[in-house]
Formats: sequence, structure tokens, C-alpha cells
Amino acid sequence: MSSKADAGRVRNGLFRTKSIEQSIKDTEEPEHKLNKSLSALDLTVFGVGVVIGAGIFVTTGTVAKNYAGPAVALAFVVAGIVCALAALCYAEFASTVPVAGSAYTFAYASLGEFVAWIIGWDLVLELALGAATVSVGWAGYVQSLLDSWGIPLPTVLLGPSDGKFGFNIAAALLILVMTGVLVAGVKLSAHVTSLVVAVKVLVVLIIIAVGSFHIVGANYSPFIPPKQDVEGGSGVTATLLEAIFGYTPSAFGVMGIFTAAAIVFFAYIGFDVVATAAEETVDPAKDVPRGIIGSLAICTALYVAVSIVVTGMQKYSSLSADAPLADAFKAIDQPFWAGLINFGAIIGLVTVVMILLLGQGRVFFAMSRDGLLPKVFSEVHPKFRTPYRSTIILGIASAILAGFVSLEELSKLVNIGTLFAFVVVALGVIILRRTRPDLPRAFRAPWVPALPIASVAASVWLMLNLSVETWLRFLAWMVLGLVLYFVYGRTHSKLGRRNSA
Repeated sequence: MSSKADAGRVRNGLFRTKSIEQSIKDTEEPEHKLNKSLSALDLTVFGVGVVIGAGIFVTTGTVAKNYAGPAVALAFVVAGIVCALAALCYAEFASTVPVAGSAYTFAYASLGEFVAWIIGWDLVLELALGAATVSVGWAGYVQSLLDSWGIPLPTVLLGPSDGKFGFNIAAALLILVMTGVLVAGVKLSAHVTSLVVAVKVLVVLIIIAVGSFHIVGANYSPFIPPKQDVEGGSGVTATLLEAIFGYTPSAFGVMGIFTAAAIVFFAYIGFDVVATAAEETVDPAKDVPRGIIGSLAICTALYVAVSIVVTGMQKYSSLSADAPLADAFKAIDQPFWAGLINFGAIIGLVTVVMILLLGQGRVFFAMSRDGLLPKVFSEVHPKFRTPYRSTIILGIASAILAGFVSLEELSKLVNIGTLFAFVVVALGVIILRRTRPDLPRAFRAPWVPALPIASVAASVWLMLNLSVETWLRFLAWMVLGLVLYFVYGRTHSKLGRRNSA
């Protein structure tokens, strides 16, 4: 076969790539042009706003009690390093391809359309279920607060329970309100986020400051509790690592820290959403890397500080699994600070929901603009310059999910979706360095290809620690996505039509 024929197959096949230049050129089309108004500070606030959520208020105690003891602080450091590896890869891509869509857009430029579709479809799952799940968690805090005030909601308005019908009205309303804020403009969203994040971080700093006066040194002994054998899962409840290799994760001991890291990693989910706003940033080449890395550094420092304080206030074996921070303050007879923590959790989760919805809308916008999804998803509001139709449609879908569906198990899909995106972005950095060494890169990830390879290995390790059931559900979602791609996306692809012409 001739080299010319080979080139034609690449241009029109599953792995046709969209050039960086064309991606940037598409952002200037009047009907698809987004308003550039975000700064590095705005992006950093977005990152902190989406990461500091339920994880800091719940995950710390659960993991310390069951897996790592006081060494949970080290687990947060390990998880932070895994995220930092991915963050450096995201930062290079975002400075090179300052276009909405995050990992989807990066994959389109390096790995080809088919992989881009897979990662885009994966991000839709991650962000939609993430927003719905967090809103349900937020509704739980609100219900707890209302109960303490003597204003309980009817059971039918709390969502489905024990197989009984219900609609979680608070969770659905939160998503609809945040959808409205996003439609009104991303700068307004940034202002709302800045205010809420300021309150949330202030609450966390108060927890650290006040709690440090109640630390008992004996609670840190032993810092790394002796290793304990744990009973592994069976069937679909077992981790993929157990199913394939028979390896059972450890509790406590040095290996318990890594088991804990696989769990607390999910407290970091969302920092990659910063990259989805690249197209709406004034100076994306500089500001997006600063926003990604800055927000991750701040969140890691806060997580480590909180975990040190809470395990010093109360013995790790006595920590509450549901509300460890609040209950730790109750245990030392400090109900005021416990109430402040609950308030911080309610306020904090608002921004998490909003930023996940923002990322979801931008991914759909980018896929629609490329022709892989119907055109309606890429239409921009004439006044606000936001992808309002995709934001509204997806917001309503997420509100319905939050209202009617119990997402305790499905929320695990958020985790595998994020890790899969990390793998694709890291591989994309290696490939783009080889195929387009000439591209100007305002930020270059160090130690390529060693760093991206380490990022892939760390992400795959954490994915292997997820259950077989989670993998099966993820594969089912991917199969549905493949059907949609071959039925609609492949034939409507603008890149495919342009290459054919």
C-alpha cells in the first residue's frame, strides 16, 4: 500500500487527530466563542472550591480509623504526589492547547478522535455523577441542620430509601440554582465561588487553629499502627487486584498507608476541572498551569494539616466514620466548633457542585463543536457568552439523577473515570512531545517521559484497587458511548468531513 494511501487512512480513520492550530482556530468562530474573563486567581479558587469538599470533612476520619491511623497524613501526601504527577501533565497540555474540554481536547490533539470520544464520554460520566452525588451529600447536611432546628422534611422529599419512592428536593434544587448561576456567566460563577471558598477555607483554618490547642501527644502513638490482615471481598465486590492476582489490601502498617492513599485520593477529585476553563481564561498559557498546580498545593497542605489535628485530638480508633471532625470537637465538649464544621460542610459543597457542572458543560460544548454531538450543545448565549443550552440540559439531567437515584454505588464510577482521564493525558504528553516537538509550550512538564510514565503507573495501581463491580459498570457505560460514536459521532465529525473534502 502506498504511503499516500496510509496517510489518507490516518486522516479519515478512527485515530485521525485534530491539529492544535485548528483547535485554537475553532475557538474564534463567532457562534462558538466564549468570553475570556478568568485569571490565575480565579482558576486557583475554582480548584480549591471543587477539591475542598466532603473529603476533608469525612474521609479523614474513616481512613484513619480503618486503614492508616495517625499516618493518614502520609496517605494524603502520597495521594497528593499521584495527583501532582497528573497535574504537571495537565498543565503542559493546557498551556499548549488552551481550548475547552480538558482531557477530551488533549486526547483529540495527540491520540486521535476515537480515544478523544472515549475520554469525553468518560468525563461526562465523572462530572455528571459527581455533581449529583455531591448534591445528595449536601442535602444530607441540610437535612441534619433542619432536624436540629425542629424542621424535618417529609420522607418522600428525602430521596429513595429502602426501595421506597422519594425525590430528594434539596439536592435537585441545588443543582438547578447552580445551573442558573453558570448560565449567567462564568465570571459571576467565579465571584460566587470566591466568596464561598473564602468562607470554606476560613472554617478549615479555624478547625486547624482551635483543634491544635486540644492535641494530646499520646493519640499519635503508634503513628503507624501494626499491620492487620483484612478479609478480602468476593465476586464482584472484590477489587480487580484481588480478582486477578489474589492480592488483598492491607490495613495499617506501611502498606496500609498506600491502601489509605487509594481511598483518600478521591478527596482530590476535581482539580482537573480547572483545565476545562482554559478557553475562558485571559492568559491560559500561564494562568491555567498556575491555577492547577496552585490549587493542588493548597488543598494538599490543608488535608495534611487537618488529618494531623483530628488524629491528635482523638484516638484514631475512636474517630467517627460519618462526621469525624465535628464529632471530635463534640468529644472534647466543644459543640460550637462542631456546629461551625457542619456549617462549613454545607457551604463548601455548594461550590463543588457548581464547578463539576461547569466542567460537564464545557466538555459537551467542545464535543458538540467538533460535530461528535448534536449542534445544540455548542450554541452560545448571545449576551452571557456561555454554552447555555448544554448547561441547562445537563443541569436538568443531573438534577433528575440527584432527585430520584440512590448513587452510593454509582459514585464509585466517578473515581475510575478520573483515573482513566489521568492515564490518557499522561500518554498524550509523551506522544505530542514526539509528534509535535515544534509546538510552543509555555509550561513544560519536567522529566518526560519518566514523569508521565510514573503518572500512568500510579493511576493504574489505584484503578486496580477498585471493585470488579465498578469496572463492569464503567465498561457498560463505555459500550453505550461506542454505540453513540459509531451511530452519530463518526459520521458527523467535522474533522472527518474536512479531511474527506
